[in-house]
Amino acid sequence: MAYAFVCFPAFAQVMTSCSSPSWGVAARPRRLLPAVRCASSAPEAVAHEADLFDLKRYMTEKARRVDDALDRALPLRHPERLLAAMRYSLLAPGKRVRPVLTLAACELVGGEESTAMPFACAVEMLHVMSLVHDDLPCIDNDELRRGRPSNHVVFGEGVAVMAGDALHCFAFAHAAEATAGVPPMWVLRAVAELGKATGAEGLLAGQVMDIECEGKEVGLEVLEYIHLHKTARLLEAAVACGGIIGGAEEEEVERLRRYGRTVGLLFQVVDDVLDVTRTSEELGKTAGKDLAKGKATYPKLMGLEKARLQAEELAAKAEEELQGFDRNRARPLRHLARYIAHRHN
Repeated sequence: MAYAFVCFPAFAQVMTSCSSPSWGVAARPRRLLPAVRCASSAPEAVAHEADLFDLKRYMTEKARRVDDALDRALPLRHPERLLAAMRYSLLAPGKRVRPVLTLAACELVGGEESTAMPFACAVEMLHVMSLVHDDLPCIDNDELRRGRPSNHVVFGEGVAVMAGDALHCFAFAHAAEATAGVPPMWVLRAVAELGKATGAEGLLAGQVMDIECEGKEVGLEVLEYIHLHKTARLLEAAVACGGIIGGAEEEEVERLRRYGRTVGLLFQVVDDVLDVTRTSEELGKTAGKDLAKGKATYPKLMGLEKARLQAEELAAKAEEELQGFDRNRARPLRHLARYIAHRHN
C-alpha cells in the first residue's frame, strides 16, 4: 500500500524502508476469527460524537493492571539499591500509553490481554530506560520526571546509568520468559521487534542525532528523522508486538505498524507544542527545555498553529490505518490517537 505524506517528506521514506523481513507467515498457525478480521458494516466516517467510548475508564483500568504486572515482575531484592532505583522510575505514576497500545493491539486481532502483558511490561521498561538515561547530566540534564526528582538526583548518576541498563536487559528477559500460550516464533519475532526499535535502527539512533544537532540549525527532514527514531519507533514496536503476539496476519501487522509510527510522530508534535504552552507543574517535567538548549522543534520550524494543525492531520492518518479492522475492537486505538492529539501533559 502506498502511503503518501505531503507535509513530512522523510516520513514516507521511513515508512517504506522499515518493513520487517519475512517470518515464514505461511507456516504460522492461522487463527480463524472472522468477527475480528472483517470490517464493520457501519460507516467508517462516523462522527466522533456517535463513536462513544469511555477512554478515561479504559486507560485507568489498563494502566492499573500494567502497574500491578510491573510490580510483580520486578520485586525488591538484592542488590537492593539497584532494584530500588529501577522500581523508582518504573513504578512512578504515568499514563502507560505504550503498554496500553500493546494490549489494545493484541485484543484488536483477537488475542488476550494476559498473553500480551509481558510484552506490554517490556515496552514500558524500555521506555523508562530511555527516560532515566535522557535525564542524565551528560544528555538532557533534567532534574524533574513524572512530577518528582529524576533518578540520578535521588540515586546518583552511576546508579542511574546502571538502573537504565538493567531495565534494558530485563525487558527482553521478561518478555521472552513470561510470555506463554503462543508459538515460540511469535515471541522471537516480537523480541526482535523491540531490539530493532531500541537499538541503532531506532531509539538510540534518534537520540544520537538529537545530541549531534543540539544548537545547530536543522530543517524539517532532520527533525523528522530524530523523532521517527527517538519517539515513534518504540510506539510503533509497542503496537506491532501486540499484533504479533495476538496472532495478526502479516498485512495486519503492517497496518498496525503504520498506525503506531503515525501515532509516535503525533506524540512528538504534541509534545513540542506542550513544551512551549504549558508549565513544568502541568507537564510533570521541565517546560521549555528544548528551546533553551537550542533544539529544533515543530513549533520552532513550522509555527505553533501549523504544528497544531499537523497534529490533527496525523491523528486522522492514524485512524485511517484502522479501517478494515473490526470497528468495535479498534475503538480503543482510535480514541487513543485522538487522546494523544489533544492531551494536556
